[in-house]
Amino acid sequence: MKKILLILPVVAAAIILTACNGEKKTDEKKDVEKAVVVSDTTDIPTKEITVGTKTYLVADINDSAKVYKEATDPRRCFFVISKKEYRLYVYEITPDGKDTALVAHFPVCYGKNPADKQKSGDMATPECTPDSAFKLTEIKDASTWEHDFGDGRGPIAAYGNFFLRLETPGFTGVGIHGSTNNEPSVPGRDSEGCIRLRDKDLDLLRARFAFISQKVIIKGINQGKLPFEMKAQQALGNLYQAPKAGYVTPDTTAMVSNNVIGEKPSKEEIERRNIKVKVPPMHKQDIILKEDNNNKH
Repeated sequence: MKKILLILPVVAAAIILTACNGEKKTDEKKDVEKAVVVSDTTDIPTKEITVGTKTYLVADINDSAKVYKEATDPRRCFFVISKKEYRLYVYEITPDGKDTALVAHFPVCYGKNPADKQKSGDMATPECTPDSAFKLTEIKDASTWEHDFGDGRGPIAAYGNFFLRLETPGFTGVGIHGSTNNEPSVPGRDSEGCIRLRDKDLDLLRARFAFISQKVIIKGINQGKLPFEMKAQQALGNLYQAPKAGYVTPDTTAMVSNNVIGEKPSKEEIERRNIKVKVPPMHKQDIILKEDNNNKH
């Protein structure tokens, strides 16, 4: 009987040890999965590509926009633009104000000069911190705006349907807009200081998430994820699509045939362009001011 009693604690200890070890392995596995989701992004490689007569410095051309959830209230949303990841993230503060959820992301192109903006004309996109965030001050109809990039193409459509002007202390004319005739530049570095989205992504961003007085944070090229970003991305688990660290060579032939850089359009493209674009309605609080071509990039 004494032998049996002595054996029982040993068996029990072995069972407990096995159970703990098994549980530990499961936890370790979960930790690894979480680490993959929330780990800081490595530098995204870029590559020069030539499309027609235009050369772009681009990142992963296959990166695409993704909406993870509907915003409960767009007025609680704010943007974080990561130069390191070539993305604009849309976050929403939860109704209780205690947490932040990742709502969507969009690939972006920013200034040719990756540094923080120091002076007008330096081809850099200005940066800020969460405590000194920029503010969206105007949403303007830019569907008829043109710009001469000095690359031989002359004045061409360049902004998509909208220009979301930002208040960036010390500088004017900085905003978020489309990439008409320069879509291969997204994601990448090619602008004169503004943030470019693909035209269809800009329409989506403006219709579902953008509003006047919105907070916009632009992080530097060497700045990683903020703590609330790590938590929000982790909460999505495997649904979160992290930027790829590998470069994917785009099909430049398809780009030319789709006339995204101002090449002579095909008959099908002309017919497509004749279709009226349905512009999404503005938020009630937003006002489109009269066209003002001053201080644009």
